[in-house]
Amino acid sequence: MFRLMMLLYSIAGTTLAGIGVVVAVSLNMYDMQSIIVSALIGAIVALPVVWLVAKKLQTL
Repeated sequence: MFRLMMLLYSIAGTTLAGIGVVVAVSLNMYDMQSIIVSALIGAIVALPVVWLVAKKLQTL
């Protein structure tokens, strides 16, 4: 399951980190710290999402 999670994380982690950056820029937070923090939050949020998706895929 760990290997499946890492494969899914390569897609979901970058996607959610990118969404975080877009949200930060949309809220007129153009400083580097806000952009990095929002990208990190998106990458961290991707971990439980990937775990749930991998668990669901393995049960199929």
